[in-house]
Amino acid sequence: MKTKLIYILGFVLFASSCTKDMTEKLNDNPKVPQVATGGGVFAYSELQFASQITTPNVNSGIFELIVQYWAETTYPQESQFQLTERNIPGNWWNTFYRNVAMNVKSAEQLINNEPVVGNDDKVVKKNKLAICEIFKAYSFSVLVNTFGNIPYSQALDPKNSTPKYDDQKDIFYALIDSLNDAVGKLDPNYGSFNDGSDLIYNGDVSSWIKFANSLKLRLGLLIADVDPAKAKTVVESAVQGGVISSNDENAAFKFLSAPPNTNPIWTNLVQSGRNDFVPTNTIVSMMEDMNDPRIPAYFTTVQGTSNYLGGVPGNGNSYKSFSHVADAIKAPNFPSILMGYDEVEFNLAEAVERGMNVGGTAIGHYDNAITASMENWGVSTNDIDIYLLNPNVNYLTASGSWKEKIGHQAYIALYLRGFDSWTEWRKLDFPALVKPAAAISEIPVRFIYPTLEAQLNGANYKAAGGAIGGDVVTTKLFWDKN
Repeated sequence: MKTKLIYILGFVLFASSCTKDMTEKLNDNPKVPQVATGGGVFAYSELQFASQITTPNVNSGIFELIVQYWAETTYPQESQFQLTERNIPGNWWNTFYRNVAMNVKSAEQLINNEPVVGNDDKVVKKNKLAICEIFKAYSFSVLVNTFGNIPYSQALDPKNSTPKYDDQKDIFYALIDSLNDAVGKLDPNYGSFNDGSDLIYNGDVSSWIKFANSLKLRLGLLIADVDPAKAKTVVESAVQGGVISSNDENAAFKFLSAPPNTNPIWTNLVQSGRNDFVPTNTIVSMMEDMNDPRIPAYFTTVQGTSNYLGGVPGNGNSYKSFSHVADAIKAPNFPSILMGYDEVEFNLAEAVERGMNVGGTAIGHYDNAITASMENWGVSTNDIDIYLLNPNVNYLTASGSWKEKIGHQAYIALYLRGFDSWTEWRKLDFPALVKPAAAISEIPVRFIYPTLEAQLNGANYKAAGGAIGGDVVTTKLFWDKN
């Protein structure tokens, strides 16, 4: 019988012995009893995060559908924003509370118990714990940007089965403080997870500092319309501390070429044998209108033709009649970008437009962002230069406000990063996505709370819904003002 909420479960789902081989670290069998290590549990939390943020599985990962990168074929309910039949909010909630945040907490406990011999071990342990703090903040940033008010200050406590929901603004500021605290503890002159158990940055402390500051930059800009003074301070501090500055510094999770730790896009599009998705006319038409050279890297042409054609969001589309997801994307070891240089540069362009002191110009950062995205997709320098001179792309000649220019290009660049694209769309309100004709609601700007919350934490669940203005998909988060 369930007596405790999913976000306080203390069951460690993955454990592994120390090894210097990251492939072995990923391939450890979670069903075989092993000696749990802090590094092994942390590696599992990274895998769970990357898998959930990347998956197109309709039971939880529907953001490619929400932002209209993909449309469905036979069963279009999720692209019509039917969230409850498959418990989509609950599955998303469970993964980030239980499989990520709770496991990071377990990793912290194991790391704290590691023996220390000399000052070097002490600093390495401190670095590990600071990286855990950063990753936990990252997980909570996803949760708060999905739901609004959530359990935070009383979450992850096995003794408290009915934690209160904290105010989303308070959580935002607490996460920023947590990132500042973690960065202040990190010493790049020493290592951290030196056993190969950090599957994102391989224990490189300097990279984690840049990641934390890039996350701060993201969070700072999200509050710019509601607390511009605080946003300015946060953003300028992040940039001064050093953010991701090249594609080589991207926070990328490298999946393996054989199960079970493959990219979930491959799992759902290839291994499943199903043909559930086609790209939408929304993104295909946008890229064609701009002569975007990334289109063959994103999609195939319609079978037997040289044309790209997207399906209709919300409709049941014929798989054979439209373009498909490009084959390279469906490789089992295709990496997942969690935080990219392209996003950072778009954020810096926005910061300049908002009058923040981050160096450079808006056009310079905008061009850098597009260039970073295209280089990551293998576009030639010549084709990049041609694209940047396109009057519909060039920052000086493209129509619309700075929000529209950045919003359109960020939308294209964030392809396959559906959750981040959804967040960017809510912040900038561009591109102007149109609600599918068959949709049962407006395009969601948040997820409703899991139905299990009403049963297990009813009083706090009810209070949270009232505090945010109603537990519906159209209730905007506190920072979503324009």
